[in-house]
Amino acid sequence: MDLEKRPARQGEQPPPPSAPPGADGCLAVAIRIPVRIVVLVLVVPVRLVWDALAVCGRFVYFKALRPVGRGIGAVLTWLLKAVFVWPWVGLWRYVVVPVGVGLAWLGRVLVVVPAVWLYARVLTPIGHGIAWLARGIGAGIAAVAFGIGAACAWLWRTLVVTPAMWLYARVLTPIGHGIAWLARVIGAGATAAGRGIGAVLTWLLKAVFVWPWVGLWRYVVVPVGVGLAWLGRVLVVVPAVWLYARVLTPIGHGIAWLARGIGTGIAWLARGIGAGIAWLGRGIWTVLATLCRWVFVVPAVALWRWVLAPVGRAIAVVAREVGDALGHAWRIAGHISLVVGRFLAKLLRWIFVEPVRWAYRAVLTPVGHAVRDLVWRPAAAAARGVGRTARAAIASARDSVRQARADVRRMLFGAPKEPVPVPVPVARREQDTPEPRTLGSSTTALMKD
Repeated sequence: MDLEKRPARQGEQPPPPSAPPGADGCLAVAIRIPVRIVVLVLVVPVRLVWDALAVCGRFVYFKALRPVGRGIGAVLTWLLKAVFVWPWVGLWRYVVVPVGVGLAWLGRVLVVVPAVWLYARVLTPIGHGIAWLARGIGAGIAAVAFGIGAACAWLWRTLVVTPAMWLYARVLTPIGHGIAWLARVIGAGATAAGRGIGAVLTWLLKAVFVWPWVGLWRYVVVPVGVGLAWLGRVLVVVPAVWLYARVLTPIGHGIAWLARGIGTGIAWLARGIGAGIAWLGRGIWTVLATLCRWVFVVPAVALWRWVLAPVGRAIAVVAREVGDALGHAWRIAGHISLVVGRFLAKLLRWIFVEPVRWAYRAVLTPVGHAVRDLVWRPAAAAARGVGRTARAAIASARDSVRQARADVRRMLFGAPKEPVPVPVPVARREQDTPEPRTLGSSTTALMKD
C-alpha cells in the first residue's frame, strides 16, 4: 500500500468544486421558514394530544389491561387444566396406574413366580439330568465307535490292503507289462492296416458324395448361369443403358434448363417485388415515425421538460421542506410536550401531593403517635392483664375440677395400688471399691493370695 501523496501532474487540472449538498434554490429558502412556522403551529397540539394519549395508554395498559389479561390468563389456564389436563391426570393417576400395578402384580404372581419356580425347581434339574445322561451316552457311544473303528481298520488292513498290495506287486504288475507289450505290437499292425483301409474309404466317399456334386456344379449350374447372365445383359442392361444415355439424359437436361430459366425469372420478379415492398415499407415507416414523433413524442417531451419536470421539482422541494418541517416541528413539539407535562406534574404535585404529604407528616403522624401512646398501648396493656387474669382463673378452676374428680374416683373405687419396685440385679464386672486396679492386685479367684 502506497501511503505517500504523489504530486499532481502538470498537464492535469484539478476537478471543479462540486456544489455542497445543503445548497438549495431560492424557492426552498423562500418557503422554508413559513412552512416550518405553519407546521409547528399545526403539529404542537397534535403532539400534545399524542403524548397525552400515549401516557393514558401506558397507564391503562400497565394498570388495567395487563392485570386483567393476567387474571383472564390465569382463569383460562385453570379452565384449560380443569377441562383437558386434570381429567387425564386423574385418569392416569387413579385408574391407569392402579390397574397397571394390579396387572403387574397379577402377572408377577400368576406368570413370573410360577415360571421362575418351574425353571428353578423342575426344568433346571431335568436339564442337568438330560445333560449328564447325554454326556454318559456320548462317552459310551464314543468308546464303542472307537473300538469298532479300530477293529474295522485292523480287518481292512489285514483282509484288503495287504492282499491287494501283494496282488498288485506280484500278479497285476507282470500281467500289465505283458499286456502293454502285446498292445504295442497289435497297435503297430493295426496302424498299417488302418492306413490302407482309410485310403480305400476316402476314395469311396469322394466317389459317392463329392465328385457327383462337383460335376453337377461345373458342367450344369455354371453353363446355365453364364447363359442367363448373357441373356440378362443383352435383354435388360444394354437397352437400359441406351435408354438412359439417349433418351432420359437429354430430357433431364432440357427440364433442368427450363427450370433454371423459370427460377431465374421468378427470382428476378421476386427481387423487384421485394424491393418495391421494402421501399414502400420504408416510406410508410418514415411517415408513421415522423407523424408519431410530432404527434406524441415531441408534445410528451415538451410537456415533461417544460411542465412536469419543473412542477415535479417544485413539488419535491415543497414535499422535502414539508417533511423536514414536520420532523423539526415533531421534535420541537416533543420538547414542548415534555415541558408542559413536567409543569402539569409539578402543578398537580403542588396542588394535591404536597398538601396531602404535609398533612400526613405534620398532622396525622403526631395524632397517630399520640393515639398510640395514650390510647392503644394502655388499652392493650389492660387487655393483656385481663387476659392473664382470666387464664389464671381458668387454670385454677381446671385444677379444682381435676382434684374433685380424683377425690370422687378415690371414694367410689378406692385408691389405686402403688407398684412395688422389683430389684434389678447388677452385673458384677467391676470392683465395688472405687480404687483403680493395679498390676499387683487381682480380680479373679485364681490370682488371689
